[in-house]
Amino acid sequence: MTNRRPYVLGGFLLALSVLVAFILVDVLATVFFAITVAYLLIPLRRWLEDRGTSRWVASVVSTIAAAIGVVVVFSPLVVILFLRLNDLVALASLIPDTLSIDLFGFFYQLTLDEAFTVGFSLLRSVARATALAAPVILIKLTLFGFLVFALLISGDSVGRTLLALVPEAYHHEATALNTRARETLFAIYVLQAATAVGTFVIAVPVFWLLGYDFVITLATIAAVLQFIPIAGPSFLLAGIAAYHLAVGDIVAAGLVIVAGGLFIAWLPDILIRPRLAKETADLPGSLYFVGFIGGLLSLGPVGIIAGPLAVALLAETVSLLREELNVEDESETPTNGQIPDDSAPPTTDGTANDS
Repeated sequence: MTNRRPYVLGGFLLALSVLVAFILVDVLATVFFAITVAYLLIPLRRWLEDRGTSRWVASVVSTIAAAIGVVVVFSPLVVILFLRLNDLVALASLIPDTLSIDLFGFFYQLTLDEAFTVGFSLLRSVARATALAAPVILIKLTLFGFLVFALLISGDSVGRTLLALVPEAYHHEATALNTRARETLFAIYVLQAATAVGTFVIAVPVFWLLGYDFVITLATIAAVLQFIPIAGPSFLLAGIAAYHLAVGDIVAAGLVIVAGGLFIAWLPDILIRPRLAKETADLPGSLYFVGFIGGLLSLGPVGIIAGPLAVALLAETVSLLREELNVEDESETPTNGQIPDDSAPPTTDGTANDS
């Protein structure tokens, strides 16, 4: 008689996982990001262990490496703000005391004092919201760090336990899905960095052609903001356009919105991500784009990772099913432009009747 205890316990595990997810719904995105990051850091932890480092020390070093990576990504914004603060103040001094808008028969006049009043009011609202959210953000960051460390410590045993729960006949499929998930996650994070670099490369000539002085500075800000796909660089472009409107240069504002929005905010996500997805994750660009956009619109920021991952696992499952059913790929079917005729009845020796 087949031992049913492992499967009953597996059912309990699944039910409790759903219950825990429901209870921890407010931090579910944090947990998901922690799992994906730990999943990618496990090879680094194993590499450190192979060189004589203890499991605990290797996990600490890997977690710190992830934290340093995040700091390195966003530190250019702080450095640029520090180095260009005087230039920003000089640009602000060029804004006229009165802004007049006369467009299509509509006339509106805004004084600098009124603009500052509105701006400071908005700034106070943002500061108040940030202050209220700061404790929650700090707690989530702490939770993220502890989760990554805990998963690095015990991730191997959890993986082996889940694999042991799968019937031995399906170990190949489970291993294939695990490999696909790891490769896809690695590709997604690499794609984020590659898209940021691509945004920088594209933004430099675009800002130069638009006549800006601090081309490298603006391109760097756009590249860092690209980690918030599409919307990130749009914040920079909107700020530049608002400045042009403030000094009365409507044409420049329109150019930076149209040209910058097309080439800096939109093009990298459309051009770079799908192409590199095929190279790094062996995932067709169209499927990656569907997962990326669908996940972003459905789940928010967590969908940037969850969407392509779900699509990749679905594609891998279809591939496994095709192998199981011995379905040949069309590209592998040797044809000379004609479809083989399978309607001819076989002869007694097993070959097709040529008559």
